Order: sequence, then structure tokens, then C-alpha cells
Amino acid sequence: MKVAVVQGGPSSEAQVSRASAAAVHGALREAGHAPTLIELDTGLPAALTGHDVVFPLVHGALGEDGCLQGLCELLGLPYVGSGVLASALAMDKVAAKVAFRGAGLPVAREHVVRRGDPDAAPAVRAALGTSVAVKPGAAGSAIGVRLVRASDPSEALDEAIRAALEFDDVVLCEELVVGREVTCGVADAPTLFGGLRALPPTEIRARRADFYDFSSKYAPGGSEHVCPAELPDGCAERVQLLAVAAHRALGCRDLSRVDFVVGDTPDQIVLLEVNTLPGMTSTSLYPEAMSRLGVSFSAMCDALARAAAARGGPRRRVPIPELPS
Repeated sequence: MKVAVVQGGPSSEAQVSRASAAAVHGALREAGHAPTLIELDTGLPAALTGHDVVFPLVHGALGEDGCLQGLCELLGLPYVGSGVLASALAMDKVAAKVAFRGAGLPVAREHVVRRGDPDAAPAVRAALGTSVAVKPGAAGSAIGVRLVRASDPSEALDEAIRAALEFDDVVLCEELVVGREVTCGVADAPTLFGGLRALPPTEIRARRADFYDFSSKYAPGGSEHVCPAELPDGCAERVQLLAVAAHRALGCRDLSRVDFVVGDTPDQIVLLEVNTLPGMTSTSLYPEAMSRLGVSFSAMCDALARAAAARGGPRRRVPIPELPS
């Protein structure tokens, strides 16, 4: 198949995206396809013409939030990954939590700050206490995320909120939950496992910070991945069940990667977020977990592209009936 591998874009995660795209491009060639690397810019609609399927590898704004998916819908092109709504919901951390809570999934208490809110920090402290995770409302790769602890100076929360507002007009502040950082992929491509299933959970041990921040994610030796994760009894199975439930709650398809904080018992697990386009280098978390099930990187990329092609383009183009005369 002619596969358009879309990369880059205006997001702060553009370079990460290009690394994923280069790896997928090579894997698709190995699987016998004819992939083309295409940059997400104003020439994208014309560049997509003539391709059989689109493989989005754009992280962050315009590529992961439903915009690129909407373009594919408009052009009638099948594409890998979640649709417009699920992509937008997953990218919007506040909206995603509404869906998670509606599905009965375990999430941390939160307080939402919007640009211009007066006395934001005191309101956050009143709602959540003095240990808070501060995140831009719609950003990935832990960009703009800060953890404020009770031992930090009083101005630390104000600084964290100001820093997050540099990336978004909405800031999600959550009660800080301490535990193991664990992620769990979900595979939803029929040719891989015959249906929806969770991959082995991975524990992430950050080495460059006290949580899995941007430098821990991407700097050489910045983190250690333990897959399958060495979790207390019952926790791995619970993580897998919750990962599939979160995938379904947002209406995701094909693939996702779900992040958690895990305590010492199955009832001490908190769902953080769902990534609809996880990193896709050969050493990224999602392909790494897939390899534990015996699925190679090229076989995984091939299966995802074939699943999208088999699904076909959008099914919304129903002919409008003629009005009665």
C-alpha cells in the first residue's frame, strides 16, 4: 500500500514526532509497503492525494487532537488511530477526566484554572491541599508539568501555574498521588490479537527527575523501563482492566497507551491519561510492550496500516434523499 506517514507540525513535540515517523517509515518498508514521509504543513492536503492510508505520527497540537483526523475524514482517506472525537477528548485532559469519571474509573481530585482566574493558587490549595500536580490542559510529553509538594516554598504553586499557562489557557491541577509510574498499551487491531486486549504493563523509573518528565522521556539513559512491570499481587491485572476501560470510555480505536500511578494494592491505582498516538520508535514504550507478546515492530506497523485500510474511509457520506416535489 501507499502509506502517508505524517510527521512534524507546529507542536513543541515536533522533533519527537519525526523520530517516530522515521522508525515507522522504515518498518513499513520492511513489511513491503511504499511509505512516504510527509510534513504536517499547509501543503498536507495536496500531499496526501493518491495514498491508500494515512499513518499519523504527529504528537501534540493539530496532529493528535483531532485536527489531522478531521482532514483525513474530509478527504475520505482511511487513517490509523482514533477518530476525531476520541482524539480530541484524549488530548483535552479536563474533558477526558469527565469521561473517565462518568465511566466510574479511578481518577485524582482536580481543580481547573483558566487564564485570568483571580487568586488561582489559593483556590487550588483550598480544593486540593499543598501537594499538587500542575499540567497544561492539552499538551503531551510532560511539557509544562510541575509537581508541587508540601515542602516547597509557598510561591512554587503560583510559579507552576504561570509556567503551565505558557502552553495552554487551561491548567489542570490534581491532587498529587505518589506511587509507581506505570503505563499500559491497548491493542485494538483485529489482525494482531483478534480483538481488543491490553499489553503487558510497564513500570517507568525516571532517572533525571523525580517523575517521568520531558528529559527523562527523551534524554539518553533518562529512564528505565521494566516490562512486564513488577507490581504487587493483583495490580498488573487491575491496570490492564482499567487501561481497556479507559480506551473504551473515550471511544479510542486501533491503539492507545494509558498512564497510571500505582500503589501497593489494586485499590490504590489512579488513572492519569490516555495517549492515542504513543511514541513509535523501536525503543518506545508501546512497541517495547508489543515485543513482549512476540510482535515485531514491522509486524505491528503493518497490522495497524492494514486495519485502517480494511476499515476504509469515513462512513458519513450518506446520499441525501431528494426532497419530494
